[in-house]
Amino acid sequence: MSIIHRTTMAPTKLELLTPWLPAQPWYRGSGDEPVLSRTGGFRLDDPQGEVGIEFMVTTDESGGRPVSYHIPLTYRAAPLEGAEEGLIGTSEHGVLGKRWIYDGTHDPVLVAELLALLQGRAEPQAQSVSDTPDPSVTARFDGVPLATGVVSATVTSGPDDTRVTVDTTGSPSAGRLTIQVTRVLEPGGTGPADAAGHVTAGWHSPDGGEARAVFAALSNTGI
Repeated sequence: MSIIHRTTMAPTKLELLTPWLPAQPWYRGSGDEPVLSRTGGFRLDDPQGEVGIEFMVTTDESGGRPVSYHIPLTYRAAPLEGAEEGLIGTSEHGVLGKRWIYDGTHDPVLVAELLALLQGRAEPQAQSVSDTPDPSVTARFDGVPLATGVVSATVTSGPDDTRVTVDTTGSPSAGRLTIQVTRVLEPGGTGPADAAGHVTAGWHSPDGGEARAVFAALSNTGI
Protein backbone atom coordinates (compact mmCIF):
# COMPACT_ATOMS: atom_id res chain seq x y z
CA MET A 1 0.00 0.00 0.00
CA SER A 2 1.39 3.42 -0.97
CA ILE A 3 1.44 5.62 2.14
CA ILE A 4 1.95 9.31 1.39
CA HIS A 5 3.25 11.32 4.35
CA ARG A 6 2.27 14.99 4.50
CA THR A 7 5.63 16.28 5.63
CA THR A 8 8.81 17.98 4.50
CA MET A 9 11.90 16.83 2.64
CA ALA A 10 15.16 18.77 2.83
CA PRO A 11 16.40 19.17 0.22
CA THR A 12 13.25 18.67 -1.83
CA LYS A 13 13.07 16.29 -4.78
CA LEU A 14 13.16 19.17 -7.25
CA GLU A 15 16.15 20.70 -5.49
CA LEU A 16 18.00 17.39 -5.86
CA LEU A 17 17.00 17.03 -9.50
CA THR A 18 18.08 20.55 -10.49
CA PRO A 19 21.84 19.78 -10.57
CA TRP A 20 21.37 16.10 -11.51
CA LEU A 21 19.20 16.56 -14.59
CA PRO A 22 21.68 18.51 -16.80
CA ALA A 23 24.23 15.69 -16.45
CA GLN A 24 21.91 13.17 -18.12
CA PRO A 25 22.39 12.30 -21.83
CA TRP A 26 18.70 12.88 -22.56
CA TYR A 27 18.55 16.38 -21.07
CA ARG A 28 17.43 18.96 -23.66
CA GLY A 29 18.33 22.14 -21.79
CA SER A 30 20.31 25.03 -23.21
CA GLY A 31 22.92 25.25 -20.47
CA ASP A 32 20.95 27.38 -18.05
CA GLU A 33 20.04 25.94 -14.66
CA PRO A 34 16.75 24.02 -14.96
CA VAL A 35 13.58 25.65 -13.68
CA LEU A 36 11.57 22.64 -12.57
CA SER A 37 8.02 21.94 -11.50
CA ARG A 38 6.31 18.64 -10.76
CA THR A 39 3.66 18.11 -13.42
CA GLY A 40 2.49 14.52 -13.08
CA GLY A 41 3.27 10.94 -12.26
CA PHE A 42 2.14 7.87 -10.34
CA ARG A 43 3.47 5.30 -7.88
CA LEU A 44 3.83 1.55 -7.50
CA ASP A 45 3.89 -0.50 -4.33
CA ASP A 46 6.92 -2.46 -3.18
CA PRO A 47 5.50 -5.84 -2.11
CA GLN A 48 7.96 -5.83 0.82
CA GLY A 49 6.88 -2.36 1.91
CA GLU A 50 10.44 -1.09 2.18
CA VAL A 51 11.18 0.94 -0.97
CA GLY A 52 9.21 3.94 -2.17
CA ILE A 53 8.57 3.83 -5.94
CA GLU A 54 7.52 6.92 -7.88
CA PHE A 55 7.36 7.75 -11.59
CA MET A 56 7.65 11.52 -11.62
CA VAL A 57 7.11 13.97 -14.45
CA THR A 58 9.00 17.20 -14.04
CA THR A 59 8.83 20.06 -16.53
CA ASP A 60 11.76 22.38 -17.19
CA GLU A 61 10.90 25.95 -18.23
CA SER A 62 14.44 27.30 -18.48
CA GLY A 63 14.59 27.16 -22.29
CA GLY A 64 12.57 28.48 -25.19
CA ARG A 65 9.77 25.98 -24.60
CA PRO A 66 8.85 23.72 -21.68
CA VAL A 67 10.29 20.18 -21.79
CA SER A 68 8.77 17.41 -19.69
CA TYR A 69 10.94 14.58 -18.36
CA HIS A 70 9.95 11.22 -16.95
CA ILE A 71 12.11 10.32 -13.94
CA PRO A 72 11.50 7.04 -12.10
CA LEU A 73 12.59 7.42 -8.48
CA THR A 74 13.12 5.12 -5.52
CA TYR A 75 13.43 6.10 -1.88
CA ARG A 76 15.42 3.90 0.49
CA ALA A 77 16.33 3.93 4.18
CA ALA A 78 19.93 2.87 3.43
CA PRO A 79 22.32 2.96 0.45
CA LEU A 80 21.69 0.39 -2.30
CA GLU A 81 24.87 -1.61 -2.81
CA GLY A 82 26.21 -1.46 -6.36
CA ALA A 83 23.88 1.38 -7.43
CA GLU A 84 26.21 4.33 -6.85
CA GLU A 85 25.82 5.40 -10.49
CA GLY A 86 22.08 5.81 -9.96
CA LEU A 87 22.22 7.84 -6.73
CA ILE A 88 20.60 11.25 -7.15
CA GLY A 89 21.19 12.34 -3.58
CA THR A 90 20.01 12.11 0.01
CA SER A 91 17.25 13.99 1.76
CA GLU A 92 15.93 14.28 5.30
CA HIS A 93 12.31 13.14 5.39
CA GLY A 94 10.21 14.69 8.16
CA VAL A 95 8.73 11.32 9.20
CA LEU A 96 11.05 8.61 7.88
CA GLY A 97 14.43 10.26 8.44
CA LYS A 98 17.31 10.15 6.00
CA ARG A 99 16.40 8.76 2.58
CA TRP A 100 18.66 7.72 -0.28
CA ILE A 101 17.04 8.72 -3.57
CA TYR A 102 17.90 6.83 -6.77
CA ASP A 103 17.21 7.01 -10.46
CA GLY A 104 14.90 4.03 -10.34
CA THR A 105 16.17 2.43 -13.53
CA HIS A 106 19.18 1.38 -11.40
CA ASP A 107 17.04 -0.07 -8.61
CA PRO A 108 16.02 -3.75 -8.93
CA VAL A 109 12.86 -3.23 -6.88
CA LEU A 110 11.53 -0.58 -9.27
CA VAL A 111 12.59 -2.59 -12.33
CA ALA A 112 10.76 -5.69 -11.06
CA GLU A 113 7.58 -3.76 -10.29
CA LEU A 114 7.67 -1.86 -13.60
CA LEU A 115 7.96 -5.22 -15.36
CA ALA A 116 4.97 -6.43 -13.35
CA LEU A 117 2.99 -3.34 -14.38
CA LEU A 118 3.90 -3.83 -18.04
CA GLN A 119 2.64 -7.42 -17.81
CA GLY A 120 -0.56 -6.57 -15.95
CA ARG A 121 0.56 -7.92 -12.57
CA ALA A 122 0.78 -4.62 -10.64
CA GLU A 123 -1.71 -1.82 -10.07
CA PRO A 124 -0.63 1.82 -10.49
CA GLN A 125 -1.24 4.04 -7.48
CA ALA A 126 -2.04 7.74 -7.22
CA GLN A 127 1.03 9.93 -6.86
CA SER A 128 -0.13 11.99 -3.90
CA VAL A 129 -2.94 10.03 -2.18
CA SER A 130 -2.41 6.99 0.03
CA ASP A 131 -3.85 3.58 -0.91
CA THR A 132 -5.61 4.89 -4.02
CA PRO A 133 -5.33 3.23 -7.45
CA ASP A 134 -4.81 5.51 -10.45
CA PRO A 135 -7.02 4.28 -13.30
CA SER A 136 -5.65 6.94 -15.65
CA VAL A 137 -2.44 4.90 -15.93
CA THR A 138 -3.04 2.10 -18.43
CA ALA A 139 -1.01 -0.93 -19.42
CA ARG A 140 -1.23 -3.00 -22.63
CA PHE A 141 0.36 -6.44 -22.80
CA ASP A 142 0.43 -8.51 -25.98
CA GLY A 143 1.89 -11.72 -24.70
CA VAL A 144 5.64 -11.63 -24.27
CA PRO A 145 6.08 -14.85 -22.22
CA LEU A 146 5.30 -14.04 -18.61
CA ALA A 147 8.31 -13.20 -16.45
CA THR A 148 7.82 -13.19 -12.68
CA GLY A 149 11.19 -12.00 -11.42
CA VAL A 150 14.37 -10.15 -12.33
CA VAL A 151 17.73 -11.92 -12.01
CA SER A 152 19.94 -9.10 -13.29
CA ALA A 153 19.67 -5.84 -15.21
CA THR A 154 21.88 -3.69 -17.43
CA VAL A 155 21.12 0.02 -17.85
CA THR A 156 22.03 2.18 -20.86
CA SER A 157 20.82 5.70 -21.62
CA GLY A 158 20.59 7.51 -24.95
CA PRO A 159 19.30 10.89 -26.14
CA ASP A 160 15.61 10.04 -25.65
CA ASP A 161 15.30 7.05 -23.33
CA THR A 162 16.87 4.62 -20.91
CA ARG A 163 16.92 0.92 -21.76
CA VAL A 164 16.97 -1.67 -19.02
CA THR A 165 17.86 -5.16 -20.27
CA VAL A 166 16.73 -7.75 -17.74
CA ASP A 167 17.32 -11.47 -17.39
CA THR A 168 14.15 -12.91 -15.91
CA THR A 169 12.67 -15.88 -14.13
CA GLY A 170 9.23 -17.40 -14.62
CA SER A 171 8.30 -18.75 -18.03
CA PRO A 172 11.25 -20.66 -19.53
CA SER A 173 10.69 -18.75 -22.77
CA ALA A 174 10.64 -15.28 -21.20
CA GLY A 175 14.42 -15.03 -21.18
CA ARG A 176 15.88 -11.60 -21.74
CA LEU A 177 13.56 -8.61 -21.95
CA THR A 178 14.18 -4.93 -22.60
CA ILE A 179 12.24 -2.20 -20.83
CA GLN A 180 12.48 1.09 -22.70
CA VAL A 181 11.84 3.98 -20.32
CA THR A 182 10.82 7.18 -22.12
CA ARG A 183 12.72 10.15 -20.69
CA VAL A 184 11.65 13.07 -22.90
CA LEU A 185 7.84 13.07 -23.00
CA GLU A 186 6.09 14.28 -26.14
CA PRO A 187 2.29 14.55 -26.13
CA GLY A 188 0.84 11.62 -28.05
CA GLY A 189 4.11 9.67 -28.05
CA THR A 190 3.35 6.02 -28.78
CA GLY A 191 6.62 4.22 -28.12
CA PRO A 192 8.25 1.63 -30.41
CA ALA A 193 5.98 0.04 -32.99
CA ASP A 194 7.17 -3.49 -32.20
CA ALA A 195 6.64 -3.25 -28.43
CA ALA A 196 4.84 -6.20 -26.87
CA GLY A 197 3.55 -4.05 -24.04
CA HIS A 198 3.54 -0.49 -22.84
CA VAL A 199 2.40 1.80 -20.02
CA THR A 200 0.66 5.06 -20.87
CA ALA A 201 0.11 7.89 -18.40
CA GLY A 202 -0.65 11.59 -18.36
CA TRP A 203 0.80 14.84 -17.12
CA HIS A 204 -0.08 18.51 -17.35
CA SER A 205 1.78 21.41 -18.88
CA PRO A 206 2.59 24.51 -16.82
CA ASP A 207 -0.33 26.34 -18.46
CA GLY A 208 -2.75 23.61 -17.35
CA GLY A 209 -3.04 21.62 -20.58
CA GLU A 210 -3.29 17.83 -20.38
CA ALA A 211 -1.10 15.36 -22.31
CA ARG A 212 -0.55 11.59 -22.48
CA ALA A 213 2.26 9.42 -23.83
CA VAL A 214 3.95 6.07 -23.40
CA PHE A 215 6.13 6.11 -20.29
CA ALA A 216 7.65 2.64 -20.75
CA ALA A 217 7.58 -0.16 -23.32
CA LEU A 218 8.51 -3.84 -23.23
CA SER A 219 10.13 -6.05 -25.85
CA ASN A 220 11.59 -9.55 -25.93
CA THR A 221 15.28 -9.52 -26.86
CA GLY A 222 15.89 -13.25 -26.81
CA ILE A 223 16.73 -16.09 -24.48
